[in-house]
Amino acid sequence: MNTNTNYTYETEIPDTLLADLPEEARDQENINRVSFTYWQTCWKRMKKDKLAMFGIVVIIAMAILAVFGPMLCPYSYDDADFMAILQGPSLKHWFGTDGLGRDIFVRTLYGARISLTIGFVAAIVNMVIGVLYGGIAGYLGGWVDLIMMRIVDILSGIPSLIYLILIMMFLGSSVQSILLAMCLTYWITTARMVRGQIFTLREQDYALAAKVCGQTKWQILIHHLIPNSMGSIIVTMTFLIPSAIFEEAFLSFLGIGIQVPKASWGTMCNDAIQYLTQQPWLMIFPALAISITIFSLNFIGDGLRDALDPRINKQ
Repeated sequence: MNTNTNYTYETEIPDTLLADLPEEARDQENINRVSFTYWQTCWKRMKKDKLAMFGIVVIIAMAILAVFGPMLCPYSYDDADFMAILQGPSLKHWFGTDGLGRDIFVRTLYGARISLTIGFVAAIVNMVIGVLYGGIAGYLGGWVDLIMMRIVDILSGIPSLIYLILIMMFLGSSVQSILLAMCLTYWITTARMVRGQIFTLREQDYALAAKVCGQTKWQILIHHLIPNSMGSIIVTMTFLIPSAIFEEAFLSFLGIGIQVPKASWGTMCNDAIQYLTQQPWLMIFPALAISITIFSLNFIGDGLRDALDPRINKQ
């Protein structure tokens, strides 16, 4: 007896029965589900995180105010009005004025330009350097990885503040010198993270299949391995932005960062120290701007970390 005989049963519903069914019941067995891509699924998860969405709204609003706010205000960041020195918040000066009669609101918006520019540019540049450096070290491995990682260990052993001070001593205190100093060290964290990711991904089936198909190591790294690490890379970059903003504010607060008459949140806090007890608003508004920006960016980073993690199943 042949026990391997395959039997196929086909059951067709007569058209007469279908005609008697309502329209909804005819398609009841056809379950249609919209297919989402990976990034669409991540965005759906992200939208459910209220703190992350709050952070996105705050950063977008702050960026718009930083770009267009000073253009719409009747004052400039360096306009001194000696008849309106140390005035409190009012309808004329929303955040009050400082010791030279300069409008604090405009200076806060102008400081947002500098701080956000430094934060985002430093994060993007360091992401590019760190991704390429860590990707090459992780994919090639061997003695190449050994040498490249020892260089990283040497650079990370020297405090970044020393780089910043030395560069600004030779190049002067400017936005360009601060960005250059940050680009020397900030990429180290990204490089180490990407190296670990590439070590894991280079043994995956799709990477081995690409190698068998004749693609070069550079093509495999750029087209396959790095794109599959973008979730961790984006999260790391998001946390680099508040770190760069805070470091710029800290340097300006110490007096070795952005110099007057340019306004940054750090220089405004530095100028407000001598008036802290009598005119506290001089310190409150720039410090509040720093806090809100850093908290918002951290909320975004936490939301991205949860949304991009495939192990977290959020429906």
